Amino acid sequence: MEPVFALEIALPPRGSRTLLRALHGQLRAAILDGRLAPGLRLPSSRELAGHYAIARNTVIAVYDLLLSEGYVTTQPGGGTFVAAVVSPERTRKPALQQPSDDARLQALMRDLPPVIRMAPTRSFDHDFVLGLPDKHEFPFDIWRRLSGRALRALSKAPASYAEPEGRAGLREAIASHVSFARAVACGADDIVVTAGAQQAFNLIARVLVTPGKTVVAVEDPGYPPMRNAFLAAGATLAPVRVDADGLVVDEIPPTARVICVTPSHQFPLGVTMSMPRRQALLDFARRHQAVVIEDDYDSEFRHGGRTLDALQTLDQDQSVWYVGTFSKSLFPELRLGYVVVPPWAHAAVVGARQCMDWHSPPLAQDTLAAFMAEGHLARHIRKMRTIYSARREALLLALRRHCAGRITAIPPDAGLHLGASLEGPLRAEAVAEAAARAGIRVHALGGFAIGKTPAPNALGFGFGMIDAARIEPAIRRLAGKLAGCLGQST
Repeated sequence: MEPVFALEIALPPRGSRTLLRALHGQLRAAILDGRLAPGLRLPSSRELAGHYAIARNTVIAVYDLLLSEGYVTTQPGGGTFVAAVVSPERTRKPALQQPSDDARLQALMRDLPPVIRMAPTRSFDHDFVLGLPDKHEFPFDIWRRLSGRALRALSKAPASYAEPEGRAGLREAIASHVSFARAVACGADDIVVTAGAQQAFNLIARVLVTPGKTVVAVEDPGYPPMRNAFLAAGATLAPVRVDADGLVVDEIPPTARVICVTPSHQFPLGVTMSMPRRQALLDFARRHQAVVIEDDYDSEFRHGGRTLDALQTLDQDQSVWYVGTFSKSLFPELRLGYVVVPPWAHAAVVGARQCMDWHSPPLAQDTLAAFMAEGHLARHIRKMRTIYSARREALLLALRRHCAGRITAIPPDAGLHLGASLEGPLRAEAVAEAAARAGIRVHALGGFAIGKTPAPNALGFGFGMIDAARIEPAIRRLAGKLAGCLGQST
């Protein structure tokens, strides 16, 4: 006989005068110690009596007693439910030892990088959040159709684990896409599918970092999730300044063996690495036997100007690892990305992926492969490029109209955000706080810096999630708050 609930109850023999007391005591104890959770629907009196072969009146009496004591509640026609109660016994238990009392745990927590939360945590009237695309324009009807087709195909295949490097169809589609969109020379065998760019960074760090020894050069200011992956792997970070031409290659320490860059659209300043800097970076990598991690996260969204070749395209020494993601071109919840791995490291990365979580869900991979193969990705990117470019132009125009002489934008050639420097006594942190009070989210970019050089006095404006029509009113409202920020600092 199936149990009426997952709770072991030991009752005395039928006819015992302690039967009611035993059932009541065990149910009460289970409620107090949380084994019967608040809100749980208890079995009906008839069901419980039948299961334990006891009189139904006994169960009714137990339920009535629990109800009078406040341990259960009833709903007319709905049954009996466990009430939300606090156990006196549980409140008297000594508190668990806090992390601050454990030196080893405290040291571990101190060494771990902070959790980065890029998603909105509150509602804003005008949201210039960084790093998020507009999902409302995504063709979910097409995605549902392709997902259903992929699910039907999976239902007919025998159960198995998938390839750690990713499904063959998706890797072929990715190779074709990056070859066409970014002139990246690769084949399906060079690609490892990942759970977004973040897992790609984690895999690369596992393979390349020797804890306590490997020096990793990172852009400063830069992308926190990328540097956190290397920090968590035990690397020593070397922050390197960024200027209008991108990473300042001359300031990379010669001991650096890994260099992390966002050359197409630097995060967070929004500049594009110039061709002389790209050549200098590859020369540095060749001379010092270093590798370059190229994060090309939103390069599909070009806004005019000449497209510069990816570092991987220029590389002649198999030193560049090219990382891409579908979080910006599609939507971040998809959690699919990829890394184009040099042949000499491919087996190590695949092995690390298998150890980590084996593989990404085949259903999502097969759906994305069909979405790409049928041309839907290319069409969606073309559509969104037009939308984002219009938002970019609206933002630049609004900043020139309402904030001239106080906020100077850096027009981005690609991507979903722009950086803007503040003039005079305005401080970015004070402006961002005043904007938030006015219902506007902007970002103070100094929070993305970790080095000893002065943090940039600049703001970041994302235009991925704000309609073009809302941009001008938002900047006009922001401009009205600037006077109150003069001389303020944090």
